[in-house]
Amino acid sequence: MTYEFLQNYWWAVVSLLGALLVFLMFVQGANVQLASKRLSDREKRMVLNSTGRKWELTFTTLVTFGGAFFASFPLFYSTSFGGAYWVWILILLTFVFQAVSYEFHSKKANLLGSRAFRSFLVANGVLAPILIGTAVGTFFTGSDFTVNKEAILGPDSPVISIWGNSLHGLEALGDLHAVCLGLAIMSLTIILGALYALNNVDDENINGHCRRVIKIASPAFLVLFIVWLVVLLVRPGYAVDASGTVFMEKAKYLHNFLNMPIVLVMFLAGVVLVLLGIFKGGFTKSRKGIWSAGLGTVLTVLAVFMIAGYGGTAFYPSSTDLQSSLTIRNASSSLFTLKTMFYVSFAVPFVLAYIIYAWRQMDKKPISGEEIDSSPHQY
Repeated sequence: MTYEFLQNYWWAVVSLLGALLVFLMFVQGANVQLASKRLSDREKRMVLNSTGRKWELTFTTLVTFGGAFFASFPLFYSTSFGGAYWVWILILLTFVFQAVSYEFHSKKANLLGSRAFRSFLVANGVLAPILIGTAVGTFFTGSDFTVNKEAILGPDSPVISIWGNSLHGLEALGDLHAVCLGLAIMSLTIILGALYALNNVDDENINGHCRRVIKIASPAFLVLFIVWLVVLLVRPGYAVDASGTVFMEKAKYLHNFLNMPIVLVMFLAGVVLVLLGIFKGGFTKSRKGIWSAGLGTVLTVLAVFMIAGYGGTAFYPSSTDLQSSLTIRNASSSLFTLKTMFYVSFAVPFVLAYIIYAWRQMDKKPISGEEIDSSPHQY
């Protein structure tokens, strides 16, 4: 195993975790339905109990995603999490409010009342996908930071990465291209949430509502995603030559797709599967659109991460100083660390198998009104 192979391997692992995270944010998308006036209180509790079975998978994947980035590409972790910390703090806060809301929503005599906790869940459903998508969007637009590895030897300020402004990541919300991706992911999670509830909740009114949501959210998602994709393919990208020098290349990400046909096929297959899931859920009587849309989401996001890191590309570019941009070569852990984690990663398939098994056990029987009325355990 060469150092280069391990660096490529761990970028693939991080990319897969990021793709799974986007899919699992169907929990956030489904919880947006709690703001609908078309659903009764009982129907909202049915949706809430449906997502309550899965929200820990989303949160665990988020933490694992961050942990994998820290272990395999620590310079990215210290630069982004240590510099753009306001964005990451806001993301974590929305997930903290989510966890608290699930715990206390149905508690008797809770301090804030169930409506307040539902509002927190709706806020998490809207803000978390936008913030995460916008943060990922900066992988293509660049961020305001500089890196000086020699600074670690300085006794006065041993800080490698320095953020260039006082907004510490919030400036990304002013980048239209990055925000466009955030809004597209929010729209996608709403669609995935409706597809999941359609599959998991046995109620005619909720199913009809979910189909309406899919029909309304789909045009917004398609417009936002197409605009983001077209701009991405024509804009200059952050390329890296054999010596490690970063330079701007016209249509860099289009070139990455063309130079990596397997990734291009993965991307196109993912888009087709997402569209198929949308069609099934919104325009047919099928309740299984979540599976094709879910697989399509994972393939599409995985391909997007791959063109961000592979093909001689800076996956976390600096818009302030091109040579401070981070690549999978200059931002990774040592050979020893990557090799040790490589063997540890063999446990991942067993973890995935357990998740699949637990999922099947929890979803053997769809959520129904009778269960909500009789079950002693409710969210």
